[in-house]
Amino acid sequence: MTRLHILITSTYYWPEIAGNAPYVTGVAEGLAERGHAVTVATGFPHYPMWRRQGERVPARNGERHGVRIRRRWHYIPQTHSAAHRALYEGSLFAGGLTALGLRRPDVTVGVTPTLAGAALAAMAGALHRRPFVLVFQDLMGRAAAQSGFAGGAGVAGAVGRAELAIARRAAAIGIITPGFREYLEAGGVRPGRIHRVRNWFSGHAPAAGREETRGRLGWGEDEAICLHAGNMGHKQGLSNLVVAGALLAGTKVRIVLAGDGNDRARLEQEAAFTGSSVTFLGPQEPGAYEAMLAAADVLLVNQLPAVSDMALPSKLTSYFAAGRPVVAAAAAGSEAAKEVRLASAGVVVEPGQPAALAAALQQLLSERARADTLGEAGKAYAARTLTREAALDEYEAMIVAAARSGKR
Repeated sequence: MTRLHILITSTYYWPEIAGNAPYVTGVAEGLAERGHAVTVATGFPHYPMWRRQGERVPARNGERHGVRIRRRWHYIPQTHSAAHRALYEGSLFAGGLTALGLRRPDVTVGVTPTLAGAALAAMAGALHRRPFVLVFQDLMGRAAAQSGFAGGAGVAGAVGRAELAIARRAAAIGIITPGFREYLEAGGVRPGRIHRVRNWFSGHAPAAGREETRGRLGWGEDEAICLHAGNMGHKQGLSNLVVAGALLAGTKVRIVLAGDGNDRARLEQEAAFTGSSVTFLGPQEPGAYEAMLAAADVLLVNQLPAVSDMALPSKLTSYFAAGRPVVAAAAAGSEAAKEVRLASAGVVVEPGQPAALAAALQQLLSERARADTLGEAGKAYAARTLTREAALDEYEAMIVAAARSGKR
């Protein structure tokens, strides 16, 4: 295999443990393990807390696991709206330009879900006259339209046009779910340039067993724990879970939200006001996170009703690997719902309907054999399909082919 110098432009990277950062990190380090020279141009850790973590310096270069890392300052919005998003993207792009470096890469890989990640890859391609690849973890145009942020719908068209204009120039496009293909082809991307690249289970072995973990987290053995893990942001629509928790108050079913995000404080206030049985946990360290998932009885995905094809929740890989049944409150045609059905790992209920969600949880929890069957099916799907080596094979083949194409 030809040894390449690969530049990756991504807003999110290690040590962030939520969203797509673990996958970008895994790809970069996996390619380095395979003998490629890999450089990552990225921002400073801030997701999902949306606040700066670590030192407040304008730039920092380093190396980890064979990957050169160049971090640059950027604005971090405290309020999410179209205007604040524009400032965020603009600062990511401006800072990222200084992280591209002078060494000519053989190929640049830009990662969404920021438009800046894609635009920086295109800029590197133009500056160095070498091909670039885009990996779509989210569709930014659709995200702007479907997320419900103030002003999002108004700018969705412009974001989508910019996203597709960059995509049409790319030598190759990687998509994490087949549902993204129709959008890209309709936007003028040649079908032969679109490649399926999967996210994979990138977690650790559980640090403790079920009994110990439930004791550590304060979960009673007679309680049925329905767990949502990950980002608590606007697009997750987690008020649906808070209201469902209020409907389940007084039962042995408890909904737990574990993680962080810009909507957490409001959700905590809402839970206290409504008397919801929902409880909250902070982000869990690797190992403890996997133990928490395995110790739950049901794992939850929740999306706004408008969310359909903009994203595939990254948490599903770890959910499936945990071997617990999944209940997804998501639109029937969404990528989340499709993936749960494909894995035969759970049930899908209509989003934004807390009574239906509460009923579905009680029904599934009453059918222990069925719940176990769904959990085992998800675990088998993860073991069969969502492996690191298989994913790296897909990424490497796409990147090497793009580098050889010579297309700018």
